[in-house]
Amino acid sequence: MYRHTLFNTAFITPIFYGLSWLWLRLAGWEVRGAPPRVSKFVVIAYPHTSNWDMPFTIAICLLYRLRIYWLGKSSLFLGPMGPVMKWLGGIPVNLDRSENLVQQIVDSFNRADDLIVVIAPEGNRSYVERWKTGFYHIAAGARVPIALGFLDFGKKQGGYLNSYMPSGDIDRDIRLMQAEYAGIRGKFPDQSRW
Repeated sequence: MYRHTLFNTAFITPIFYGLSWLWLRLAGWEVRGAPPRVSKFVVIAYPHTSNWDMPFTIAICLLYRLRIYWLGKSSLFLGPMGPVMKWLGGIPVNLDRSENLVQQIVDSFNRADDLIVVIAPEGNRSYVERWKTGFYHIAAGARVPIALGFLDFGKKQGGYLNSYMPSGDIDRDIRLMQAEYAGIRGKFPDQSRW
């Protein structure tokens, strides 16, 4: 899955690191927590309620010096913005035909020496009753941890909470993860549940 992105382009990455640091500082944001100290993991990006989530997530990942890839609906990659989205680490997903997507990402983890994939568990910016579970099945299949990434627009904080190794008890594990997000507000809090 390796390709040149914002996160690994010589001369460009350090410039965007500096711009990210400056932007977050001027906006009054703080970075909290730490990602797992392993070379491969899945990141939950929660809550996902706004188009602003992506630039904040990218800026925070640059500050952590992480090279991430993220899953996005295929319509984001149409037209002239397609190459830009891919350069920002995007992987287009056809939500209507996502068969074998989990296995494809698991296979990518198994082939890679290092890989970080960011996934919004809601699947979109709208309110949902239940998280989609693809992130969990990817982490379980690849035997990698799930890092709990967050953006709290209420406190102007972003970063990482805890990490979990999938135990196999998906309902229990997801309940524990969701409990960690209690009190965290997205840009539009009425669109997130936990």
